[in-house]
Amino acid sequence: MNESPPGGPPPAPKGTVTQRAIERIKAMIGEGLLEPGQRLPTERDLAAQLGLSRSSMREAVRALTVMGVLEARHGSGIYVTQLQAGDLLETFGVVADLSRGPRLVELLEVRRVLESTAAALAAARITPEQLKAVEHHLAAMNATDDPEEILAHDLAFHREIAAAAGNETMAAILEGLSSRTFRTRVWRGYQEEGAYARTRREHAAIHRALAARDPEAARAAAAAHVAEVEQWLRAQVGT
Repeated sequence: MNESPPGGPPPAPKGTVTQRAIERIKAMIGEGLLEPGQRLPTERDLAAQLGLSRSSMREAVRALTVMGVLEARHGSGIYVTQLQAGDLLETFGVVADLSRGPRLVELLEVRRVLESTAAALAAARITPEQLKAVEHHLAAMNATDDPEEILAHDLAFHREIAAAAGNETMAAILEGLSSRTFRTRVWRGYQEEGAYARTRREHAAIHRALAARDPEAARAAAAAHVAEVEQWLRAQVGT
């Protein structure tokens, strides 16, 4: 199907047409014309409604499904997902897993900003139950020298703080930036230089600030913690 009128300009490149279809579906969701959980019109009807070819519409739906915006239900049709931040931001984990060298340093810069902000928010909002969970993972990290166990509790420690911050979008981004693959690559090299004691002190400082309900102390402690790893990584990649 030619999406340009006869005698008009040549059809737009396939990628451009598909991108237009993606943007129009996203606009329908953003404007409330399609709500989370709602079934999309048929491919034919939606293509006609938006003035696009069915092939472009099909590619747009496929791309939005990969992004977590839409989901295909066998025998039922295509639906808008619940649009949870964690589902929509999963690609952050892919970026973190595949990045190398200077790009890893950039990711740690972003993580330093977000971790410090999350810690400050958590210090103001954390519940007693959440603080106990943070304490549990801190104690577990201090009770072992097994790298895998330390890594698991380190991930959980920071995940609890991000959750306590009360911002699901920030927590989802941090989850991606702190993927296990990414943390393993950085953590193992970092710990080979005998940084266990320093890391434990840094985690303890974050916990003390949370327990004291001191947002600025929590912000500073979290920023210093990530900055130590960032500085080490800069030296490794020569930036």
